[in-house]
Amino acid sequence: MENPNIREELQEWIEALENTLLSEGKEYTAELLEKVITEAQYLGIDIKSLVNPSFQNTVKIDEEIPYPGDWEKEEKIRHFIRWNSLLTVLKANKDSDLGGHISTYSSAATLYEVGFNHFFRGPEKQLPDLIYFQGHSSPGIYSRAFLEGRINETHLNNFRREIEGNGLSSYPHPWLMPDFWQFPTVSMGLGPIFGIYQAHVMQYLQKRGLISEHKNRKVWVFCGDGEMDEPESMGAISLAGREKLSNLIFVINCNLQRLDGPVRGNSKIITELSKQFQSAGWNVINLIWGRKWDDLIARDKKGLLQQVMDQTVDGEYQNFKAKGGSYTRENFFGKHPEVLEMVKDYTDEEIEELNRGGHDPLKVFNAYNRAYEDNGKPTVILAFTIKGYGIGSRQADNATHQVKKLTKENLESFIDNFNLPLDKNTLEDPSFLTFDDHVELKEYLHERRKKLGGYLPQRNTSKELLEASSDLFDEFSLETEREQSTTMVFVRLLTKILRDKTVGNRIVPIVPDEARTFGMDSMFRQFGIYSSEGQKYEPEDADKVMFYRESESGIMLEEGINEAGAFSAWLALATSYANNNLPMIPFYIYYSMFGFQRIHDLAWAAGDSRAKGFLLGATAGRTTLNGEGLQHQDGHSHILSATIPNCRSYDPAFAYEVATIVEQGMIDMYQLNNDRFYYITLMNENYSHPARPDTASAEAIMKGAYQYNNEKSADIRILASGVTLNFAISAEEELNKYGIKAQIWSITSFNELYRNAIEEERKKTFNLDSSKTYVEECFGEPLPTVAVTEYMRAHSNQIRQWINGDYLILGTDGFGRSDTREKLREHFEISKEHIVFSCLNILGLKKDAENYMKNNNIKISEEAPWLK
Repeated sequence: MENPNIREELQEWIEALENTLLSEGKEYTAELLEKVITEAQYLGIDIKSLVNPSFQNTVKIDEEIPYPGDWEKEEKIRHFIRWNSLLTVLKANKDSDLGGHISTYSSAATLYEVGFNHFFRGPEKQLPDLIYFQGHSSPGIYSRAFLEGRINETHLNNFRREIEGNGLSSYPHPWLMPDFWQFPTVSMGLGPIFGIYQAHVMQYLQKRGLISEHKNRKVWVFCGDGEMDEPESMGAISLAGREKLSNLIFVINCNLQRLDGPVRGNSKIITELSKQFQSAGWNVINLIWGRKWDDLIARDKKGLLQQVMDQTVDGEYQNFKAKGGSYTRENFFGKHPEVLEMVKDYTDEEIEELNRGGHDPLKVFNAYNRAYEDNGKPTVILAFTIKGYGIGSRQADNATHQVKKLTKENLESFIDNFNLPLDKNTLEDPSFLTFDDHVELKEYLHERRKKLGGYLPQRNTSKELLEASSDLFDEFSLETEREQSTTMVFVRLLTKILRDKTVGNRIVPIVPDEARTFGMDSMFRQFGIYSSEGQKYEPEDADKVMFYRESESGIMLEEGINEAGAFSAWLALATSYANNNLPMIPFYIYYSMFGFQRIHDLAWAAGDSRAKGFLLGATAGRTTLNGEGLQHQDGHSHILSATIPNCRSYDPAFAYEVATIVEQGMIDMYQLNNDRFYYITLMNENYSHPARPDTASAEAIMKGAYQYNNEKSADIRILASGVTLNFAISAEEELNKYGIKAQIWSITSFNELYRNAIEEERKKTFNLDSSKTYVEECFGEPLPTVAVTEYMRAHSNQIRQWINGDYLILGTDGFGRSDTREKLREHFEISKEHIVFSCLNILGLKKDAENYMKNNNIKISEEAPWLK
């Protein structure tokens, strides 16, 4: 039972607080409260309940500024766009059931339109705002572009009909609409993490002086409340708070529903998110109640209405908007007799019209305006909305996300709700709304975008070409004096490129807290690790040559044990040529096993984004990374990389191959302007690197194969990639003892060989202008062939049908093991001895093969390695 003295004492505290607020202001009062709370913690008092945010607007009524736009014109424009958005989906599903989403944009229209009319900055006056649109709202964004004249009615009629041209992609896809969409977002959770790292990289580029700082340039991320359950959505919010990314605004459309039902039926998603973002150092703006609540809130002197608001859960709030005013009177206001009394003069219709903040332009404008007050924090706006807003009986029902078709009654209700200039008798074949008879709306629409610097979304790319110094790569064609891994070869090369006067300032090394593993710690002192706050401490190893140096002007990005975050930073740099009009060349180096396997969805989005840059899968191969075992040993990253059409992947063996792939990749992406990125695997095993043979031309290396030795009249071919090329070279020497001559081929990319082959095969099938496949050019002579890699057999099996002769594959199918390299290679049957044994067998020399097996103690298990 409540102590009777508490109420009286509480009133005294409240009055003291009000007096302090009036006399000293908000900042002082907030600081005072923080100190009181800190003291309470020191005294051992549990204060968890104190940080439970109240369910009310952050911007108070007396803090609001008047709406600056033409309310009536903006409302009409917004409703035109609503209709066209809805109709775009209906037409796509009239005969073909192509899908699409009506309810998302219905709930978010006001959030977008206030932005388009007053906040989103286009590219004509400065670098533009970067906007991650909620993927399912794409019909609404197309509908605005239609009224702007940027797309036409044919495009809208071909929503989700792309194959024959003049169509619109289902969701934001830069690959499919490269002049329109900036970012792919519809895979839930990617927009939030990409947006955070985009803001992070924007700040990094500004600190380095590579792009100008525009105080009002923002990264906007629009996402849904259900989407916030994705780990990628929330996993990086602490980075934004820690880095004080005041250039970042999240707008979370809290319509309370995900695809099947409520997001948090038994609690409140806004309250939950508010606590999480606030704890992460964000500026949290609750946008909950619309202006039609203002009078009730002002009359709530005892706080009883607020108490009901706080105690009501989302499942109930959904019901109130699905079931109307009478239901809301009884089940919301009826929770307390005095609160019920407050609406005694309200009709059921007036109660139903009590609007939510996300649908009120005045409230949205003031929330956005507050986000621009630079307090050194990122901002999240939690906007309370209704899913399927205005769609009659489908509003706020659990299945509204799946709605693709509407009844005539639904459409009539929509027309009435938004006062649309449409004849209800034409609803059997409805038309898009245009500005043909509304010149004043057309002029206003264009005037607002002109004032803000042009239309969005639009994707513009830099025409600048980057060319490294011509002699940068020369030394890597020479024989090395000492043994080293391809990882160390790459680090040497990267260091040289960073020092290059022509492109050095565009190079960004990125690591997820593994620089020492990859031998990159020498870069700490030379180039510095980027930190937005510099280095406020003396590092423990300050007395050493390669000490840990953080700097505001640091070049390296060290993103912590966070592959998704490091990749997102890479992607922001890999698309900087479009987003910042500044081509950058990012090199992201990481444990190869924790690349595509861990973040393949992000890598797929990189392909869609037309990313340019290098991914370096270090410590690659199932047997080269000895000791680490099953979770670390990579035998399939090249198979995964092959699924991304514009990712070119290579498995180099020697220094000159590594250097050639990087050099040619830079030419391909930054001089020829091809929209693709490169994946290169690197090993951590030391060995000697020979001089480049004459056969190893840049063209051959990039096509995927060249003959390493000069054997012309051979008995057999051995194809090998990466470190296994050394095994093949050693196997050749063994085979010579049997009088067997072997061609040794370095396969730098089985994936590129396969892609060329299927392209030429297709041309041949359709009687197009075709050539021999490169595989057939290389391996057209009928010879038995053995292929060996550190990867699954499926990788080298891709080219089987174009090999002339028997084709035997050795690979590393199965789970990895912890052991020495020698033992691992015996286990997976890819060692030099296994290559020799396989060659003897495929040549039909069964007796020699048996003797070789016995003499070399080759143990063959009846159970295959991938079954163990």
